[in-house]
Amino acid sequence: MVGLFEREVLKPILKAIQTMSVNNAFYINNEYYTYNYLGLCVSKIRNAIRKHTDEMSCYGLAIHDDIETYAAILALWMEGKSYVPLHPNQPIERNMNIIQLVGLTNVIDSEENSVFDGSIVNVIDSRKLEEVEMELNNWKETSEQDLAYILFTSGSTGVPKGVQISRQNLGAFMESFWDTGIKIEETDRCLQIFDLTFDVSVQSYLVALTRGACVYTVPYGEIKYLNAAALINEHKITFGAMAPSMLMYLRPYFNEIDASSLKACILTAEACPVKLMEEWFDCAKNVDLYDFYGPTEATIYCTYYKLSRNRENLSLNGIISIGKPMKNVEAVIIDEANNILATNEKGELCVSGLQVTQGYWNNLEKNKTSFLDLNVNGETKRFYRTGDLCYMHDDGNIMYSGRIDQQAKIQGFRVELGEIEFYAREFYVRESRTIAIAFENSTGLTEIALFIEGVKQAADDLLVYLRSKLPSYMIPTKILFIEKFPLNKSEKVDRNELKQIIMK
Repeated sequence: MVGLFEREVLKPILKAIQTMSVNNAFYINNEYYTYNYLGLCVSKIRNAIRKHTDEMSCYGLAIHDDIETYAAILALWMEGKSYVPLHPNQPIERNMNIIQLVGLTNVIDSEENSVFDGSIVNVIDSRKLEEVEMELNNWKETSEQDLAYILFTSGSTGVPKGVQISRQNLGAFMESFWDTGIKIEETDRCLQIFDLTFDVSVQSYLVALTRGACVYTVPYGEIKYLNAAALINEHKITFGAMAPSMLMYLRPYFNEIDASSLKACILTAEACPVKLMEEWFDCAKNVDLYDFYGPTEATIYCTYYKLSRNRENLSLNGIISIGKPMKNVEAVIIDEANNILATNEKGELCVSGLQVTQGYWNNLEKNKTSFLDLNVNGETKRFYRTGDLCYMHDDGNIMYSGRIDQQAKIQGFRVELGEIEFYAREFYVRESRTIAIAFENSTGLTEIALFIEGVKQAADDLLVYLRSKLPSYMIPTKILFIEKFPLNKSEKVDRNELKQIIMK
């Protein structure tokens, strides 16, 4: 029986390589690479993997913006292996910690002077491998439960936590993705702007490669939003996923960007403000726009909402709904006692289904706290706790209210910081980005700091407005203006860095 991974991932890509060999598969650093060239790269890396006698099923992959890195992913999958992306620009201590946690013995690296110590791991230089004849017809049979990759995200203890994504998880995601109605053809030009240590990158290249389209990448170390704008303008990009933060940076240039070529665009990775979406609609005049939501643990995305140009879109505190569950996902809202809540009752969003990870790598304690069994309609199912505060709208769409850990208790009252952010955004005509952060002052009491992106200005009028909308305990005690919000590697606003500013 053909599994989801083979049907939705491997076979479509191999078919594209074999039947559209002269078509372009990638555009990287101003150079095109055909599907035929991709197939040759995959074949030589497969040949090198076979020469290693150890039975390790997982390889480290040093990520670079080059054809060899993408080819290595496909080669590993064809050989029944999985990979852990390792970013050479991240602290070597962190990378070595990941290598030790997984027990990696091999790292594939396309960089001539690899930062990885050859005395600790075997480093395979994918650029210098001998050329071989293309071989794509045979691949190693694996179980759907075998891993496709492990992504390490930040851990609260300082130790990264590894999210295991199985072949079934990834195959189920691809099936769910096409079920949303988005269509990609071989003539499409697809944007890939995300670091390969971030899961949205997987969607960005797989969606294109499984349909024989071309992937346009943004070089590492470059200013992403400017490069993305250039690619959209010059190469008439037709599909792409972006974080709202990137659009915020592009916002001053909307009048200069010709985004009329965009047929579909996904906004993801963080909450989507309504007014930003409306302005992007005006810029990308032919686009179908989607808000996709999903933690890494649910394989890239697990819910989606298609926005409309012609009707009011569902929103809460100025933030677009995250929509309904994808095909292979089930979603419920629970209270603090793990009871499933009714419509319009606010609680924690939990998701279940074929896309949900089997758990964190070698982290039993984290698995116990992050997953739970719930009885749904007489059937016990395993759910992942997202940590997101939501409620189910009457029509089945999920309304996002913020992170549970971004709630705060002020003077005994439970405060949702998103509400403060909403009214602060509403005060400014152009809807500046706002971030509210709870912090503990020198006396041990909790206060609220409000960060506003943009040029510093008098805050008195803003405070008057907030006092007309909010109770006194929700009024920020600090208002700080930041010219540009700092972003983390996932293109989200770096709240930890903002919190450090408060503490200075």
